[in-house]
Amino acid sequence: MTWGPRAWLAGMVLLGTLDTTAAESKRVLVLHSFGRDFKPWSEYSRSIRSELQRQSPWQLDIIDHSLMSARSSNEEPEGPFVAYLRALFANRPPELIVSVGAPAAAFFQRHRSQLFPYTPMVLTAVDERRVQFSALSANDAVVAVRIDYLRAIENIVQVLPNTKNVMVVVGTSPIEQFWREEIGNAVKPLSDRVSFTWTNNLSFDGLLKHATALPPHSAIFWELMIVDAEGVVHEGNTALARLHAVSSAPIFSYDESFFGREIVGGPLLAVLDSSQQTAKVAVRILGGEKAGDIKIPPVTFSTPKFDWREMQRWGISESRLPPGSEVHFREPTVWERYRWQLTAVLAGLLLQAAMIMALLVERYGRQKAEREARVRMLEVMHLNRSAAVGAMSASFAHELSQPLSTVAINAETALQLSEKGPQEGSKLKEALSDIQQANQHALDIMRHMRRLLRRRSEVPVQEFDLNEVIADVLGILSPEAHKRNVSLTTSRPEHRLPVRADPVHLQQVVLNLAINGMDAMAHTDVDARRMTIETTLEGDWITVSVSDSGTGIPEGQLSKIFEPFYTTKPEGTGLGLSIARDIIERYGGKIWAEHRTGGGTIFMFSLPLARPA
Repeated sequence: MTWGPRAWLAGMVLLGTLDTTAAESKRVLVLHSFGRDFKPWSEYSRSIRSELQRQSPWQLDIIDHSLMSARSSNEEPEGPFVAYLRALFANRPPELIVSVGAPAAAFFQRHRSQLFPYTPMVLTAVDERRVQFSALSANDAVVAVRIDYLRAIENIVQVLPNTKNVMVVVGTSPIEQFWREEIGNAVKPLSDRVSFTWTNNLSFDGLLKHATALPPHSAIFWELMIVDAEGVVHEGNTALARLHAVSSAPIFSYDESFFGREIVGGPLLAVLDSSQQTAKVAVRILGGEKAGDIKIPPVTFSTPKFDWREMQRWGISESRLPPGSEVHFREPTVWERYRWQLTAVLAGLLLQAAMIMALLVERYGRQKAEREARVRMLEVMHLNRSAAVGAMSASFAHELSQPLSTVAINAETALQLSEKGPQEGSKLKEALSDIQQANQHALDIMRHMRRLLRRRSEVPVQEFDLNEVIADVLGILSPEAHKRNVSLTTSRPEHRLPVRADPVHLQQVVLNLAINGMDAMAHTDVDARRMTIETTLEGDWITVSVSDSGTGIPEGQLSKIFEPFYTTKPEGTGLGLSIARDIIERYGGKIWAEHRTGGGTIFMFSLPLARPA
């Protein structure tokens, strides 16, 4: 394949773009001793990564690799791994190397001349006894820890003073064998009072079997279990969790990464202490400081911490803990959990007798006040209806004048026809029929007025058809709408809409909403005055809407118009809409208002059906 000039140019531009993008971040190689999921190093690496991202002012490109040869004493696979790393980073070496754990640190120190000899490195999550300080170069910085095994075992004896035997869990990998010897040497001062057993010659199943049958006054110290005697590798927290499930003795350790479920606790190496120090050193190196000039004292045990759940399980008294210890996962006592509730109950019991008497007196007063309030409310409703009828009195008078005039005209016609003799009998009968219809019309008008003006001492809740109430209201409103040049239309279902309420109260609600709408249209153009009263049924709810084309309600005042004594009209009392809300809510409904598209307002209220329509 041959490349033309344009292809070469495009390739060079692409490589330049990639180089620019890569140059914007700093590359960090993190080498794990066993793998990313082996405790405790997995917890350290996660925390270090988080702290690096938090503390670094630059964008970081963090690349993880794991050293597989640390699981055995065979170093032959390291050659190909070295070659792999050199090839992987041939074009762009890392700006910093972070080794997590002693095997990773030892690997880099063995192959420093072959692997990035001038790249600075931070050795972390490693005990100071595992660092070859004499082999460190000017490009190496160490954030070491110091594990005090004697203090860790003394903690067991302090919290469990009857301890006679300690089983130390340790595997067969090279690093575990190293710590087997170190722990044995560290605890020699306790050999006269505590005997130690070791698990490096056991398979993990054999270890579990042994842990289930430990003698009384025993404890377990968890060092590591990476490779057991049968060569089985144990990742993550599975091995410790299985041991905890069958153990006949409490489990202790020295590292915080194991804390939180299986171990009792004690003085521990805090993961965050090491990771913060590591990230701080890494940022200083990436910022230009010489790695060899950065000296950090080893991280030691932090404040002792204990798991309250394990203390309860093994009967460990809090008084036996070292001074200043922190107790985690403590379950609150009944008093701590329900302090306020118990206080309230006790206070209630002490005041119960006095409260009963006070409640009886208050109940009598409340019932009396409710009766009086109900009477006053009915009076206010009656006055509101009377005010509405009074406001429409001119319309009623005009409406009554029509049937009364018809009665007078037809009575005079009938009288004249009666004088002409029997030959005008049919016309006389027609005139008398007109008189009867006009009289019925006048009676209907008076009936509507009398119903609205009737004083009610109580609320007669009954079932009725809401359509009939709307029809009565239209009969009352028609003359007023004609007087004000308002086009009044209605829309409602043909079937019955049964509700349970006082029909006069619902008439009052619709009448109030309609009169408010007509008042709002007083200053609009005559041809634009339109009002619609619509009834709809949705499920088991009936909604009545009264819409007008008036000036509308100012923004921000829709939520206030149903409050008592709040009005937007100079001559208003502010009671009509408040009474309407009380009436609708009394019968289990709700009422609200919305802005109408194109101008005006829509008032709506909903009531539940008394039964399916």
